[in-house]
Amino acid sequence: MKLRSILLHVLVVASAALPATAAEQRPRAREIGVVIGTLPTGPRNAITDVAGVGVGHATLAEGTRLHTGVTAILPHAGNLYRQRVPAAIVVGNGFGKLAGITQVQELGELETPILLTGTLSTWKVADATVDWLLRQPGMEQVRSINPVVGETNDGYLSDIRARPLTPALVEQALTEPSYGDVGEGDVGAGAGTVAFGWKGGIGTSSRLLAHADGGYTVGVLVQSNFGGELTVAGVPVWKALPDPAEYARSLAVPPPSSGDGSIMMVVATDAPLDAAQLQRLARRALVGLARTGSVMSNGSGDYVIAFSTAKDNLRDPDAPVQPARSLAGESMSPLFQAAAEATEEAILNSLFRARTVHGHRGTAAALPLEPVLQALRKARVLEPARPDKP
Repeated sequence: MKLRSILLHVLVVASAALPATAAEQRPRAREIGVVIGTLPTGPRNAITDVAGVGVGHATLAEGTRLHTGVTAILPHAGNLYRQRVPAAIVVGNGFGKLAGITQVQELGELETPILLTGTLSTWKVADATVDWLLRQPGMEQVRSINPVVGETNDGYLSDIRARPLTPALVEQALTEPSYGDVGEGDVGAGAGTVAFGWKGGIGTSSRLLAHADGGYTVGVLVQSNFGGELTVAGVPVWKALPDPAEYARSLAVPPPSSGDGSIMMVVATDAPLDAAQLQRLARRALVGLARTGSVMSNGSGDYVIAFSTAKDNLRDPDAPVQPARSLAGESMSPLFQAAAEATEEAILNSLFRARTVHGHRGTAAALPLEPVLQALRKARVLEPARPDKP
């Protein structure tokens, strides 16, 4: 066995042998000195730093066969159909199955929570979401609804053809959201994902603008399942890492994808933005994606959904005139920077927090952090370890 395979084998075995309490202690990026950008984070460094935004997870993990789940992002705790938020969707590369995209693009608003899941469960999750929404108070006369469901393919670690997600799991994600800390790594829709050949998953981050720039918050949540050459804080750490494909071949299992895959990126802000401005903001998430080493390959579905929670812009479908407050164009640049930085850091958090998973077709090893840290120390970009929350 080649040296790099031996090193990776040791790293994976050690990670798999850790008890759950130890494995759960995998750090976020800032906790080990990886600081992205210059803007400060919110108190939780999460999408929930945007007031009112909640995130719910439901995870299905059964032996090696099933590693999948659902993640729900709720722009506010009320009835979203009755209090819609301005929204936009940007397609970086369209190899995906994003349900509900055309109506959001046409009307510039969200009328349901955003759900994330595995590819072949997209329509089951959409159906369960509609069923749950139609049962909510005030929805008795509703005859049309546009569920927004994004996906990435978790078929390496989960038996994707089984389509095992149930309405109960979808409702769990919708009805048990956190408005504080957000679970990351191999949870919810990130349970079975792979990024850069390592275990991917859910990651989140946020940025706060200075008072002079409006004092707004931008939060990002990602479901990472894509490939490329992993770059951290501008450092090509992929050069210092073992080859995950070599490890897979040493176990006589198919290697995890290192190129094709997908990523869903959700950008939330409390800045008063209209749909056109949210589309501009969403494009800057692709900047953060590129900084991590992605080239948005042919088979990757790379999508950004952006929305504004500004209370003055909530939309009542029965009102003949809708509010439309928006920032001046010159005020958008700090928000662009915030979206790029938070997306980049959210992707790193999805990798840093994820644990090794032994799955349906093989193993996705947790990203070995020590080689990453050594490369960052050598490049002199690693800062002293700090608590993640300011």
